[in-house]
Amino acid sequence: MRPSVRKSNIVIVACLFWAGQTQAQNALKGWHLKDLQQDGYYGISIGNAYTFLKDKKSTPVIVAVIDSGIDTTQEDLRSILWRNPKEIPGNGIDDDGNGYIDDVYGWNFLGNIDGNNLKKAADEKTRLYHRYKNKFSGTSINEDSLPKTDKAQYNLWAKAAKEMTVNSEEQAELMFVEMALKALKKHDKTLQQELGKTEFTCEQLEKWQPSNSHGKQAKLGYLSSMKLLGFEGDDTNAFIISQLSEYADGKKESMEARDVPPPDYREKVIKDDYYNINDRFYGNADVMGPNPLHGTHVSGIIGADRTNNLGIEGVADNVKIMMVRAIPDGDEYDKDVALAIKYAVDNGARVINMSFGKAFSPEKKWVDEAIQYAEAKDVLIVHAAGNEATDVDETENFPNAQLLECNRRADNFINVGASSDPHIGDGKLIADFSNYGKANVDVFAPGVKIYSTFPGKSDYGFLKGTSMAAPVVAGVAALIRSYYPDLSARQVKYAIEKSAYSCDTTVTVYKPGTKEKVTISTLCETGGMINARTALEVAATLQPEIRDKKKVTLPKATFKNSKPVK
Repeated sequence: MRPSVRKSNIVIVACLFWAGQTQAQNALKGWHLKDLQQDGYYGISIGNAYTFLKDKKSTPVIVAVIDSGIDTTQEDLRSILWRNPKEIPGNGIDDDGNGYIDDVYGWNFLGNIDGNNLKKAADEKTRLYHRYKNKFSGTSINEDSLPKTDKAQYNLWAKAAKEMTVNSEEQAELMFVEMALKALKKHDKTLQQELGKTEFTCEQLEKWQPSNSHGKQAKLGYLSSMKLLGFEGDDTNAFIISQLSEYADGKKESMEARDVPPPDYREKVIKDDYYNINDRFYGNADVMGPNPLHGTHVSGIIGADRTNNLGIEGVADNVKIMMVRAIPDGDEYDKDVALAIKYAVDNGARVINMSFGKAFSPEKKWVDEAIQYAEAKDVLIVHAAGNEATDVDETENFPNAQLLECNRRADNFINVGASSDPHIGDGKLIADFSNYGKANVDVFAPGVKIYSTFPGKSDYGFLKGTSMAAPVVAGVAALIRSYYPDLSARQVKYAIEKSAYSCDTTVTVYKPGTKEKVTISTLCETGGMINARTALEVAATLQPEIRDKKKVTLPKATFKNSKPVK
């Protein structure tokens, strides 16, 4: 059983090795930064990277994180947050004239002017299914007779309709999660009373010795459920129950959606003209939003303060994190993603991290044009490959590098799968949940048991997913752009991918989700895992590209004749 939350690429429930020892947990904090030869972990060798950079000067690099939100009060993030130099905080005026009022830390495309925020959204297949249901359902369709636009709509709808069918495996999966959740809540109530506190971790529970049979039964039941569900030893009871509840509610809503359309949360909150890409000045300045866990964790991986002796150290040492909130609980909207990319580019981002994905993209044209816009402005995009243990050469996953209208691949786009380490979980070198693809996944990076910032002034924790692998790569990209600022996005991508060739491509690994042994070279284009030291060595050998700005081609359709309303 391997369900995952597609919008964020965090794996919520997966059968994993049970880590119950505090000493082991502490040893794994920051493993992704370590070096194989020196430390015995398949990390990115960040220590050696900084040794290589000794006495070299850096320039600050803005990294945009398009995500769920960020806690701006987190102790390890406060000093590395991007601040709009042209905007006066809290005065209710669009000081820089960019159409976004008080966008001090970035922008929130999932809100409204009254300060309300969109938290959840239906998945894209459900939105598509009901969008065209009245047009195509129950009618005899001759595809050959349909106009080009209608044919494209019909094919999307038919694919969505096919996937709306609930199979017995999904029903059993939901039943299992609901039963587990019910039992956990019962045990949790007893344990809170017996322990005398409302929050605890599995590690703490394992050390606790109950004084009565009720406590013993609750402890045994709770820990047994945790082992079965695959939650980590340092996850709190509150976190586990909230994640399971969110997953079960979303799954139930999705299964019921074929007959009952889900609420249009977007219409209730944002109220934009969704199908008009040039209606883009909506949202608010609340970059935290109602659930900033994912974005806060991602941001810490990239650039948590390396000098304050607190919490963790990010990959890059001279970055400013710009948060662009565009990812709800559920599938993101293509319009928000496209506008988030443009906002990031227009406000100076040189690297954009996108740790999200989905199976349908009805307005892919908008996202493609935004990626092309970033490409023309020399901005690198790093994307998480997804957590379905799927070959994305055969199964579509969006966003992606294929620019349909141009019939080519964007050269500023890196798609990242998740690697692991023999010391972690099931001991596999490639994460069992990670998507892969010889043509469409560029490189692997650590994405299992990654310790980073959590919402709260001084909170930290472990998460896993390709969502965690992508910011590792984004951090290395920022490091290169910081110390070698004259290199183009294409050259940074080249240096990162070239660094992976140091991996022995003859090493056999398990293909994610299977027991089949394959070489790493069959799972991604580069056949390896990122190495920061090697990437910097490659970057140091490159001469800056001469880019003729007069020949740079910008997309023509998107963002046309669009100005802020005064």
